[in-house]
Amino acid sequence: MPDLIPFDEITHLFTNFEHTAWRLETQRGYASDRESPKWGRWKGGEDIAIEPPDSWRTSVTEQTAQGKRFERVRLVDAPPTEGQRFLLASGLGNVTAGEDIRNLWRTDAVQLGLPDYDFWLFDSRTVVRFVIDADDVTLGVHVFEDAETVVRACQIRDLAWHYAVPTRDFQAQVPSGT
Repeated sequence: MPDLIPFDEITHLFTNFEHTAWRLETQRGYASDRESPKWGRWKGGEDIAIEPPDSWRTSVTEQTAQGKRFERVRLVDAPPTEGQRFLLASGLGNVTAGEDIRNLWRTDAVQLGLPDYDFWLFDSRTVVRFVIDADDVTLGVHVFEDAETVVRACQIRDLAWHYAVPTRDFQAQVPSGT
């Protein structure tokens, strides 16, 4: 297993990739979301999908204009957790910026044999696997470039992508009030 490194040490990958940045999100919530000002606004009933662009959305817009793709699949419980409801609400802003975010019910992901860990896959050659503690805090990441890990991540991506539903369509499947 490669060394655990701080997430900040791999942020260059989000601008240096050539074609695709793909993410699998498996957690029921993220501490970074709960600690953000956006969380409080969402809890207060604000529509966080139509906020002004932030640095992430600006970068996504610029890079997708160059032909690069940002894609992710988020696993969602039935009913969705509070953290997952937040991501569904905020994800629409990322979709507007150019990200293709899709969702998959956790029960379907389990049946498909998808893993229970988060990772980014850059250009089908670099895997960044998250280490997240029991309090949903990212402790760091492991970076892999070996063929076995990369091929497995590509298989996971292809399988998850095939069954995942675009965010706007998925929201129609989520019962109101959840």
